[in-house]
This record gives sequence, structure tokens and C-alpha cells, in this order.
Amino acid sequence: MSELPQIIAGNWKMNMTLTQGRKFIDTLASGLVGKKLARKLLLAPNFTLLSGLVQGCADIGIGLLAQNCAFQDAGAFTGETSVAMLKDVGVGYVLVGHSERRQLFGESDDLLRRKAQAVSGGGLVPIFCVGETLDQRQGGEAFEIVTKQLRSGLDGFPGEKLIIAYEPVWAIGTGQTATAEDARSMHVHIRKFLEVQFPWGEMVPILYGGSAKPENATELLAQPEVNGLLVGGASLDPESFLQIALA
Repeated sequence: MSELPQIIAGNWKMNMTLTQGRKFIDTLASGLVGKKLARKLLLAPNFTLLSGLVQGCADIGIGLLAQNCAFQDAGAFTGETSVAMLKDVGVGYVLVGHSERRQLFGESDDLLRRKAQAVSGGGLVPIFCVGETLDQRQGGEAFEIVTKQLRSGLDGFPGEKLIIAYEPVWAIGTGQTATAEDARSMHVHIRKFLEVQFPWGEMVPILYGGSAKPENATELLAQPEVNGLLVGGASLDPESFLQIALA
């Protein structure tokens, strides 16, 4: 298998105003001057920031990532945003099935399958998120749960451009700590699934998204099949995000 380029994706969640976002981009741009960046950077701001940050991101080679989308093309769906709308403002990637969407908003495997298909069919790249809870991990169900999420969510997936993000939900805000070995073992498991499921499965980047930060980025990125990181809180500070990008 050829080595995949690594990706560092920052998810701002419901944080940052447009003014703060522009300041972040300016600070990041200054920090990148004279640096040789070997990794692809993506940022996922709130919907209200996307059009206002697209040019600044493009100027420094950062891809724009939406945090969510609807699977419908258009219609009477108040509060929703279509793939075509995202593409029109310059978005290239969309998060699908983030743990917060699954847990806080009750998004089902069937709904996420439709979203992944809509994103791919609309010409964008889905970052499809999977991961087990603390109870599932302690119950020995981690691999089973992740396999089920992958099988259900990627059933009938129409394209070849896909990114997977593994989020051990139990390692986010619980006091539990995921080790590099936890990441490695699950990523190897996911890779085996992808290679069986798709002829191009070996070419799908798999990101790790469990409380990634500057202190653990280097070790995580050195693990087999860890092709990058999905960064939460640490992506809100441009200096921390840059440290991770350059780790």
C-alpha cells in the first residue's frame, strides 16, 4: 500500500464569530510563513463563517470543511443546509456522523448513510465519523459497534473519495485517556473493513479524533493506519493547531 498523505482537520463546533475566525486565519497564515507543511489542513467553522473564510483559507491552502449537511437537495426543510449550498460557497468536505450529531441530535445510521451518499453524489468528500461510547468499550463491544456503524453508513456508497474519522467517544470529556495503541488497533480494524468492502479501500485516509492535542499528536501520527487527526478544542487556538500540523 502506498503511503497516504496525512490530514489535520480542525472542528470548531459551535465556537468562533466571523471576526474571531478571520483573526485565527491571519494568525495561522503568519505562523506558516517559511514553514514546510507536508500535511493537508482542513477547518470546519460554523455555517455562518463559511463564506466569510473561504478566501482566507484558500490563500494559505486550507480546505473548508462543513460540520453537517442535509441529504435532501432542496425543499421545505427549515434550518437545513444542502450539499449544493455548501459547494457553492467553496466547501470541499463535510463531516457526517460526528459523535455529537449521533448522541445529542439522535442521527441514525440510516440518516447518516443518506447524508454520506448525498455528499459524495454532490461532488464533495464526506468525513464519515465512527466510534464507541465508554459503556460499549467497557462491555467489549468496541470493534463490533464501529463495524456496524461503517457497514450501515457506507452501504451503497457511490464514490471513491472518502475519509473516515475514528472518535473514541469514551475518551472525550470522560477522564478516560485513549492511548496510541487504542488508536492503532482500531485503525487497523477499520482498514481491514475498508479493504474488504471497497476495491479502493486501501486509499481511504483514516483520521483519529479522540482529544488530539500538541502533546500527543506526534505519537498518534506515528501509528500504523493513522493518516491524520480530527482536532476539536485544540483547533480553536491557531498556535496549538499549527503545532499539531507541524508535529
